[in-house]
Amino acid sequence: MIKDGQIALRSIGEGDLEFLLLLYASTREPEKAMVAWPDEQWDQFMRMQFSLQHAQYMKNYENPSFDVILVNGVPAGRLYVNRKADDCRLIDIALLPEFHGRGIAGSLIGLLLQEADENGTSVSLHVEKNNPVRDYYLRLGFNVAEDKGVYDFMVRPVGGKDRRSGAV
Repeated sequence: MIKDGQIALRSIGEGDLEFLLLLYASTREPEKAMVAWPDEQWDQFMRMQFSLQHAQYMKNYENPSFDVILVNGVPAGRLYVNRKADDCRLIDIALLPEFHGRGIAGSLIGLLLQEADENGTSVSLHVEKNNPVRDYYLRLGFNVAEDKGVYDFMVRPVGGKDRRSGAV
């Protein structure tokens, strides 16, 4: 359940790029601690990496929705999904650190799984092998479909079993 507020989605726009950059950089903070770069160099690196990722996302999906997650009207994260006839790909979900632990991502993923089940599609995603959320995806009924090196490609079949409660 979502605590402390209402969530909504809205399509990203050009005016969101600085927010999306800030969000992207927030997901890379552990790496920043490992390099002794001056802030200016790190910021330039983040801008370059974000620009490359953003361009790749914008061009490589057939039917994407690129949304900003809003909590009480405040930008809190992003949810990127690509919907095809037979699969719903969770491209990316990320929240600013101050919005972690409120059930926001779990609620949105639950809605995505429900939508996919209603449409008779699987849900797929890539997740780093060392990301703690990987275990959460396993509990939601995702299975490792392919080892991609640092990442696992995971698929949840239509009506995949939620291993936490035994519910479908």
